Amino acid sequence: MNDENCDLLDRVVSAHGGLDRWNALSTVRASIVTGGSLWGMKGLTQDSTAREMAVWLHEQRASVMPFGAPNQRTAYTPNRIAIENTNGDVVAERWNPRESFLGHGETTPWDPLHRAYFNGYALWSYLTMPFLFTLPGVKAEELSLWEEGDQHWRRLRVYFPENVVTHCSTQVFYFGEDFLLRRHDYSVDISGALPAAQYVHDYIEADGLRTPGKRRAYRRDERGQAIEEQLLVSIDITNLRYT
Repeated sequence: MNDENCDLLDRVVSAHGGLDRWNALSTVRASIVTGGSLWGMKGLTQDSTAREMAVWLHEQRASVMPFGAPNQRTAYTPNRIAIENTNGDVVAERWNPRESFLGHGETTPWDPLHRAYFNGYALWSYLTMPFLFTLPGVKAEELSLWEEGDQHWRRLRVYFPENVVTHCSTQVFYFGEDFLLRRHDYSVDISGALPAAQYVHDYIEADGLRTPGKRRAYRRDERGQAIEEQLLVSIDITNLRYT
């Protein structure tokens, strides 16, 4: 693995199911329900309808359905975001979509393609953690212990190269005594570098892998603490299955 902290990273990867099992699988599908205040900040409405999320494990590719209409889905890759119907006809598309966020602040409105791009890269990264930390060019270093209530969590600072599309280039991940992910800190670069602390829990075990079933991202203050009154995004994941 291309990092300087193989001991912690190896334990983390093993706790989530191990690379051998991960490499034997190709896609994951799940039902997702999302909420939180971010959507309103972006001038969007969000309902509690469950949607089907598909993520390719070994390439940056994802899709969610329905999106905008019952017969429509998204098609995400880093260089292109599209909305298609179930016949494969393109409803809307945008090439080099990251560029469309230049100059955006926290409350800059998003159009459907902005939203589809955010959904695509965010869910791809969440559903491939922590295995994406082993990709070529990704580097990690262990930080000092973090005290969270009566617990002490080990931490990895992870550096992502430009070709791995995610919230920002440097992120921090927190792990419990069982080496499962507990918290994830990042800034949403495409939304004015909005600082977030995302807590994960209710793990699901499927096909030998472990993934959080609930994610709650809060605004993070200057002391690195989550502001519990400011829930930005909630994600509930069920019906997880790999192929």
